[in-house]
Amino acid sequence: MNVVEPGSPAEDLVRRVTRLLLNPLVAWEQIDAEDDSIEALYRRWVIPLAAVPAVCGAIGQFGFRSYRLFGIPFHRNPFGIVGEALVGYALTLGAVYVVALVVDELAIQFGGERSRTQAFKLVAYSGTAAWVAGVVRLVPGVGWLLALLGGLYSLYLLYLGLPKLMRSDPERTLPFFALVLVTSLGLALLISMLTTCATNYGGPVSIY
Repeated sequence: MNVVEPGSPAEDLVRRVTRLLLNPLVAWEQIDAEDDSIEALYRRWVIPLAAVPAVCGAIGQFGFRSYRLFGIPFHRNPFGIVGEALVGYALTLGAVYVVALVVDELAIQFGGERSRTQAFKLVAYSGTAAWVAGVVRLVPGVGWLLALLGGLYSLYLLYLGLPKLMRSDPERTLPFFALVLVTSLGLALLISMLTTCATNYGGPVSIY
């Protein structure tokens, strides 16, 4: 029995993820031609996929939340684990929209066309590789290289999709990409700082 039912939304999601990761140029062509909305993309794509690293990270932390230091047992606070997952997830959902706003605002400066929906499609689908790679967070401390590669591949997807979806000058893709990258890194740093605060909610560790 198949876990994913034929013709179901889950099957469509898996098919799109596979095509985007294995044949991104063809995938971007299809995505560009689709009539979509930001609300639908959030519901169908961003919300389920962005949950992968959050959920897997929380499960991994619960499974490996105990460790020893100089023979003393330490245990991660469960409220901190849940808080980190929820805050990180919520901020990621917001960050997708913020980066899309930046892409939309910058498009004209690089010979492109402004379109809030196209910009959101670009950012939402570009994040796919990083979100899927988040499954390695089931085992904290292991698979960091795969997670890094997933993040880098998402940047590659963004680079390929910029001139296609935003109609920008292909010869100016690199500086366009660089500005979007700076924004994304700044948001990633902010998310990291805020999730760290959530991690320490109720005390970062307990000893017993």
